[in-house]
Amino acid sequence: MSTYVYGIADADHPSLPDGMEGIGSPALPVRVVKGGGLAAIVSDAPENLRPKRRDLLAHQNVLSEAGGGGTVLPMRFGSVAQDDAAVAAALEERVDHYQERLAALRDRVEYNVKVQHDEEAVLRTVMAENDDVRALAVRNRDSGGGSHEDKLRLGEAVAKAVQAREAQDAETVRTTLEPQADDVSAGPGSTGWIANLSFLVDRGSSERLLGAIEEIRQASPHLVLRVNGPLPPYSFVEAAPTASTTG
Repeated sequence: MSTYVYGIADADHPSLPDGMEGIGSPALPVRVVKGGGLAAIVSDAPENLRPKRRDLLAHQNVLSEAGGGGTVLPMRFGSVAQDDAAVAAALEERVDHYQERLAALRDRVEYNVKVQHDEEAVLRTVMAENDDVRALAVRNRDSGGGSHEDKLRLGEAVAKAVQAREAQDAETVRTTLEPQADDVSAGPGSTGWIANLSFLVDRGSSERLLGAIEEIRQASPHLVLRVNGPLPPYSFVEAAPTASTTG
């Protein structure tokens, strides 16, 4: 049976969750595979693995349990190796890399920040800051709404101004928050979000990042910031070399 990998830690990590329950239905027991002075936290991989809520929470719970006693390199959900022997071989082969990552991420956590515009607020901002757009709107209003062509022209001007504002705000958020973190990783873009950024911070000084986020909220009410954390530093760990992602 294939082996599901939750994370990697030092072999002498004090709270490796050997014997607890992990993903699967029924839940599969978690075990530890060692090699090269490292330990991989694993279980059997269920067939037809999919990112169901129960399994996502189980994956997170295993990492939280292990992370309570020290640094763990978290693998993303769906990391599967051929078997335990392949996992042990990967630990042996890449021991220097994993030890370097463990040192770099010691006492570090991740905060994910997603940013979007409040539509009404950003329209007010665009109108206030852009003389040409405001003049078009006033002209249309004074002429009873304007012709079809006038309305199209105004809509295109507003869309262009909002798009420019999206790029400007995304850059402002990144440059404001980046100095408060050890590292930053851009996540995949998606409809509705103008920025999707993950920040690596020291567990004991995360208030600096959170304070800077609050300052952005106060200074830019047209921005909506969704913050998720502290999280295991998923965005700052390479996938296991023997793993393949299912989904």
